[in-house]
Amino acid sequence: MITINQSPASPEQFTSASKPEMLIAAVLHLMSHYSSRSAFSKDRHACVKLAAVIERHLSILSELNELGPILRETCAQLSEQWQLVIEHTLQEQRKERLAKRWRQFTQFT
Repeated sequence: MITINQSPASPEQFTSASKPEMLIAAVLHLMSHYSSRSAFSKDRHACVKLAAVIERHLSILSELNELGPILRETCAQLSEQWQLVIEHTLQEQRKERLAKRWRQFTQFT
C-alpha cells in the first residue's frame, strides 16, 4: 500500500515538478479507497464525497501543462466519467430520501 506524506521534510522537496506525481499518486490512492469502500459499505454519502475529490484531482491533472497530452486527455475523460458517477449517486440518494418520506407519510395515514 502506498502512503503519501502529507508534509514534506523540507520545502525544497515539494517542487512544481513533483506536483503532478503527487496528484497522480493521490488520485490513484483515492480511487482504490473508493473501490474498496463502495464494495464494503452502504454509506453512499461518504462515497459521493470521495468520488467528488477524485473527480477534482482528475480535473486538475487534465489542465496541467507539465503532463503529456495523452495523460491530460485521459484525466479529462476520467473526470467526465467520475462526474457521471457523482450525478448518478446523487440521483439515487434523492430517490431514497423521497421513498423514505413516502413510507413515513403512508404510515400515518
